Amino acid sequence: MGAIYRREMGSFFTSGIGYVFLTVFYIASGYFFYNDVIKSGLGDISPMFVSMFIVVIFLIPVLTMRLLSEEKKNRTDQGLLTAPISLWEIVLGKFFAAFTLFVIAESVIFIYALILKYLCKDMVWASLLGNYFAMLILGAAFIAIGVFISSLTENQMASAVVSVFFFLVLYAFDDSALEKINSNSFISKNFKISTRERIIEFLSHLSMRSRYTEFTRGIFSLSSVLFFLSIVFLFNFFTVKVLEKKRWA
Repeated sequence: MGAIYRREMGSFFTSGIGYVFLTVFYIASGYFFYNDVIKSGLGDISPMFVSMFIVVIFLIPVLTMRLLSEEKKNRTDQGLLTAPISLWEIVLGKFFAAFTLFVIAESVIFIYALILKYLCKDMVWASLLGNYFAMLILGAAFIAIGVFISSLTENQMASAVVSVFFFLVLYAFDDSALEKINSNSFISKNFKISTRERIIEFLSHLSMRSRYTEFTRGIFSLSSVLFFLSIVFLFNFFTVKVLEKKRWA
């Protein structure tokens, strides 16, 4: 796994993707830090994290789109699959490389924390750490999904577009969206109340936005932590299964 990890970390910067990702992340986070936090004059950094959710939706696919798609396009996937390493090592090596770059990007928050500490003496450190942790597990879940989608195609752009679409769908599953679904005339006419309630309840459990905003409001939810970690495991598992099918094919 170490060799895969080092190779991917190096390729992020030789290809320029790493620099693009970090630059856009820092510009976006800096803008929201100034606009949502500094201007408010408060010591709570939560508004910046709420705004960064949508930015992460579009940035994560930049990291993941080439991880396995490029291998397939360049026909290097066969050599990788026949190498004396397990499929889990391949998947986790690529996953942790992307996650490491994400951690590097997100850690700029501690520089913002020092600035805020200087400007505002009553800074809420518990809120900052809670939001930092929430963004980490959200990013890990998105990266795992992105790696899986990348394993399905050799077209990097298609991988990125599908990833963004999938993330936006998950983003849309918040309370207001589900209420609109529940009140939709077609659904009201064609589904019983009990069935509608089950559908809404199921979709509400898939809401990454609702679970993420719990942390931004200072609520630590173990079930939400387990939800994000389960997403990480499941989609890495699905990626392994995709590679396993290719290996035997």
